[in-house]
Amino acid sequence: MSKSAGELVAAAKADLEALGPDDVERELSSGDAVVVDLREADELGNGRIPGAVHVPRGMLEFRADPTSTYHQAPLDPSKRVILHCASGGRSALAAQTLRSMGYGNVAHLDGGITAWKDAGKPVE
Repeated sequence: MSKSAGELVAAAKADLEALGPDDVERELSSGDAVVVDLREADELGNGRIPGAVHVPRGMLEFRADPTSTYHQAPLDPSKRVILHCASGGRSALAAQTLRSMGYGNVAHLDGGITAWKDAGKPVE
């Protein structure tokens, strides 16, 4: 039986670490984590988390693979990676993908940039 996008997201969220805005802000300020913004380029005008690295969801696997010519240096399987999107669906699916690629310390911002902004956190 096939699954809907909502069912896939729910299953991913049930099996990963979800962080709130305060948690992400604390980890980002400690310098121990890379925050990855998965939104598309046209969504970035809605504000960005300061210090976040932009990797569009469609390029994540290629940017995260150290053997790929498209690899993006801040993405390292041995480091803490926190993903976010607009509301938390894409980041949940992406976290599941990174874990399958050997990233062992992955979380996502539950509620995405929307939750971040609603919590009054800074945006650039």
